Amino acid sequence: MRFPPEGFQVDVAITNSNAGQLTDERKYRVLSKGNENTIVMITEPAADRGQIMLMKGRDLWMFLPNVSQPVRLSVAQRLTGQVANGDIARANFSGDYTPKLLRTETIDGEEYYVLELSAVDRTVAYHRVVYWVRQKNFSPYKAEFYSLSDRLLKTARYENFQQMAGRARPTRLVMQDALRKDEESVLDYSGMVLRDLPDKIFTRDYLKRL
Repeated sequence: MRFPPEGFQVDVAITNSNAGQLTDERKYRVLSKGNENTIVMITEPAADRGQIMLMKGRDLWMFLPNVSQPVRLSVAQRLTGQVANGDIARANFSGDYTPKLLRTETIDGEEYYVLELSAVDRTVAYHRVVYWVRQKNFSPYKAEFYSLSDRLLKTARYENFQQMAGRARPTRLVMQDALRKDEESVLDYSGMVLRDLPDKIFTRDYLKRL
């Protein structure tokens, strides 16, 4: 529901704030295909333009214009604010986690399934995710992300559902630090279009051409 299975392009604006005060703003263009291939290009700030991340399966590299070889990254490493590399480069809950139905809940008169998602291995961004999904249409509502030591790292809310690429999708993701609740990152998705993306662009050799 969050992203189409076909090849697509979407623009992502991330704003970070502390106690309601804007601290940083960044923009990205994401090209993705089939949950296993993703390219993330930094478009703003201008000083970072030209930096590109490539996700192949659960392997992640960063290409820097002044460095000849791509640099290997962790999906759990922080990208900006509360956003990890994996949050923007890979959002494949169904492929990266084993689900279990914990319970059902009623929130403000609406029925939800509460799922526990356990990581299939240690290469994914979070060890465990608790995920609230609306019963009526299976749309995401909120999530809690836990570390390997089972510490709550942050929470997320899926908001502002709009028609994008053929169906209603959440266009805003609000991530909040579990300990420092004043620290928040908001991801706004816009301009999603389906694109025919050839497999060859999702290779390290092709990154320099982008």
